[in-house]
Amino acid sequence: MHEDSPEDSYESWLRGRVPPGGLSAKSTAVLDVLISQPRRASFGSTADIAELAGVNVATVTRAAQALNFAGWPALQQHLRARYLSALTAPEVAAEHGDSSEAPCLASLRRDAESLVVSRRLPAGTFDRIARSIAGARDTLVIASGSYAAVGTALAHNIGLAGYPATLITNVTELANASARITADDVLIAISFWRLYESTVRAAQLARDRGATVYAVSDAASPALTEAADDVVLVPAEGVAFFPSLTAGTAVAHAIVAQLAAIDPDHTRAAVQAAEDQWANFTLLHRSPRRS
Repeated sequence: MHEDSPEDSYESWLRGRVPPGGLSAKSTAVLDVLISQPRRASFGSTADIAELAGVNVATVTRAAQALNFAGWPALQQHLRARYLSALTAPEVAAEHGDSSEAPCLASLRRDAESLVVSRRLPAGTFDRIARSIAGARDTLVIASGSYAAVGTALAHNIGLAGYPATLITNVTELANASARITADDVLIAISFWRLYESTVRAAQLARDRGATVYAVSDAASPALTEAADDVVLVPAEGVAFFPSLTAGTAVAHAIVAQLAAIDPDHTRAAVQAAEDQWANFTLLHRSPRRS
């Protein structure tokens, strides 16, 4: 996992978003609450934060906007992801252990809420990523551990759409692929919760070699953000020991949907060619027809 330096800490990240002209006295009071009480900031309502800061709810919203977020929900998504990334797996589970709701239903509800948040992502970001993939010599998709599920869906469907893609799920493969990466390639780093050190290093190396770098994460550290041309931030909070991959998988599907629209004839031909080989290799089960 990637260990943040002191400069990458929760407080440094927040203070780094303060505009050059500073904040008003009331917005500074809100900022002080966010820094001093990260758990309350991560899970509390705007009314909770307003009461703690001695301001009104509108001021909390304005403070979030002054920190360059669309509003409090967007800011809180980042705060919570950063707060949870500092916890161990048992500590994360403990944060979600007080609900009276059945865990299975709580998980489904949380995923549905994450998808609502993901719908606010700008279409232009997906278009930039898709066009980069379409013009790349190769697209390297880095995703380790359980995150490989998102990477597998993305790399498989990029290839099915008719564009070269390589899925990398372990450090040895990553080291070998990093030795070959060029400015003609695209690297997509997928990592949530606590970032893998290897993922951050690969993104930095790809940037240094001139490749186009994108990250799909819930709260990218400064090290990953600086290495990436674009960071797609999606919710990944689950209700148990591990992050949810639902929104990340939805983003993978969105990228490929946009990619397929760039040159529909090319993608249609690629899919048909794959379909022909599926039949040639008898990959798919077919139920016998009834007479």
